[in-house]
Amino acid sequence: MSDHAQYTPGPASGAQVLKDGEKWTLILVRELRHSPEKVWQALTDPAHLREWAPFEADGSLGSVGTVKLTWMGNPRPLETTVTRADAPKVLEYNDTRWELEALGGGTRLTLWHSIDRRFISWGTAGWHICFDVLDRLLAGEPIGRITAGDAMNFEGWQRLNAEYAKLFGIE
Repeated sequence: MSDHAQYTPGPASGAQVLKDGEKWTLILVRELRHSPEKVWQALTDPAHLREWAPFEADGSLGSVGTVKLTWMGNPRPLETTVTRADAPKVLEYNDTRWELEALGGGTRLTLWHSIDRRFISWGTAGWHICFDVLDRLLAGEPIGRITAGDAMNFEGWQRLNAEYAKLFGIE
């Protein structure tokens, strides 16, 4: 299902960048209205990932081992090693770490993602939209995945990209 016309992302928020020379790490925090168990399933199950994430997985990310991720806009699958899968609290693979913390009846979801500094505002805008799509999917109100070229052509992405660039001081 796709209902992008009814979706407008909120303002840039919940993001910071750790800078270490050329290595930059995006930290994006979002409070979701869903349990850690439900969020965990969406982070690890290939069927759920196809609905919101900027990549597809050929297997579950819910256990330590190797899977192939195909990032949208890049047809070549990348072999990925899940190094930690502590359900429903911590998931780590390659340069990505997810932390889930129970918060009331919901979850504080934190993404740690290493990213090339040239693309930090782009990537943050993309993840922001992915988190919105994830939240709506888990609420039973799917709007369809918005990633890669679709995201960059989406009016909300353009605004978010500019807002995050300003927030990070990279205008």
